[in-house]
Amino acid sequence: MRPLTEAETRAVFEKLGKYIGENIQLLVDRPDGTYCFRLHRDRVYYLSSAPHGSAAPHGSAPLSQYKVWVKPGSEQSFLYGNHVLKSGLGRITESTAQYQGVVVYSMADVPLGFGVAAKSTQECRKVDPLAIVVFHQADVGEYVRHEDTLT
Repeated sequence: MRPLTEAETRAVFEKLGKYIGENIQLLVDRPDGTYCFRLHRDRVYYLSSAPHGSAAPHGSAPLSQYKVWVKPGSEQSFLYGNHVLKSGLGRITESTAQYQGVVVYSMADVPLGFGVAAKSTQECRKVDPLAIVVFHQADVGEYVRHEDTLT
């Protein structure tokens, strides 16, 4: 596990900026300690700078600005890598713009993954129930699907 290079750090912050916006500052300046990003086998981990017996990644989902909640019937579809349809949309953060990065949650506020809004909040109210409203980017089920190819 090693610290990120300047280029890697820039790329991580640009990607996180799409999902959590200005709250990136809260990732770095935390009142409960110092945290940093580390790279291990093509994966970036967010962890405390204080030495621990084990390194565990910490979620950034509570800091996200734009969120989408999917209905229970659509959770499994999203976790299998499919896009979110209007019929599976439970709620969406007000003022979400088209092509804005969003964090996808279950209705029980469990983070399921990341996506990109295919429609703005206003457009979501008017579209057909079979229209795609969130493009799938990544989800928690991806590990299970690609377990054989991970090193």
